[in-house]
Amino acid sequence: MATKLERRQKIRYGIRKKVSGTAQKPRLSVFRSNAEIYAQLIDDVTGVTLAAASSRDKDIVAQKVTKLEKSKLVGEAIARKAKALGLENVVFDRGGNLYHGRVKNVAEGAREGGLVF
Repeated sequence: MATKLERRQKIRYGIRKKVSGTAQKPRLSVFRSNAEIYAQLIDDVTGVTLAAASSRDKDIVAQKVTKLEKSKLVGEAIARKAKALGLENVVFDRGGNLYHGRVKNVAEGAREGGLVF
């Protein structure tokens, strides 16, 4: 029987078959560990990370809030960085996680920051 990680990796591969980012419409990739959450804007054509934000950034760590609230702050931070690069449209990649909880909060924070996906 497949472990939880192996199952998630298979889901990830399925998502990556369908979802790909370009320079004009990068992929907003979300990675969730038990303690932290990370978001990246990736151009898959050239294989370059355009911008990144995480719950370990100084301005987010300084705020003593729950992990759910930190996730929303990460979404808003990545949206600000995307705006600074002149990007508005992105493709969301949940990284094999369910669209629920912290992953959903990153997406909502990014939408509130002005990203469209």
